[in-house]
Amino acid sequence: MEGNESVHSRMNVVDGFDLPGFFRYLVKRIRLLAGVTIAVFLCTLVYVFAIAAPIYEATAQLYVVNSQDSVVNLSDLQIGSYLASDYQWIFKTWEVNQQVIENLQLPYTVAELKEMLTVTNPSNTRILLLTFASENPAEAAAVANEYAVVASQYISDYMFTTKPSIISVALEPLKPARPKKLLVVAVGTLLAFIAAVWCLFVAYLYSDKIKTADDVKKHMGTDPLAVIPMERGTRTGRR
Repeated sequence: MEGNESVHSRMNVVDGFDLPGFFRYLVKRIRLLAGVTIAVFLCTLVYVFAIAAPIYEATAQLYVVNSQDSVVNLSDLQIGSYLASDYQWIFKTWEVNQQVIENLQLPYTVAELKEMLTVTNPSNTRILLLTFASENPAEAAAVANEYAVVASQYISDYMFTTKPSIISVALEPLKPARPKKLLVVAVGTLLAFIAAVWCLFVAYLYSDKIKTADDVKKHMGTDPLAVIPMERGTRTGRR
């Protein structure tokens, strides 16, 4: 019973929410709201420009060939699309990843290297995009190209099919792919502002302090007969 009464009382508070009063409350807390927002804005700036390591991405492209015949029919195209999907799993094998590590003398484990590689097959194509992400732009390009070479040879040797062609090599990226600095700053600042407003909303919604004549009328149901002002700078010994 007590839980139901508590929920019911809270619903009553929400039903009788004073929107103009809440806006006045926000105006009074504008310094706190601005302070939190500016603080998060500055922290986000420091993070994206001074702390967060830039990540560079380089992409090599493989073309999945199904037949050595000069004439390509509909069946070849369909089978080629299926092979493109199958070949994506080749890059998850430890043999391919370990070979790339050994060829380039990389300081990564197989698990770490897998996390840095993304293999995608654009819709309705027989092309595989091999995208490698690294803090070093030269490394990103080198590893993406090495993956293309190793995987192409592996497919030819162990899957007994036509060797995929490397139709585009990865170039050393000039700009980092992430983080998106302006986007991170904007989103972080906006979320901080929303969170601050929400906290103030909760504090206002569940505050039972009587501060103004309007609060007396709202809580007591009657108008106050008189208001005794307090001079600024004075302190009361009792409340």
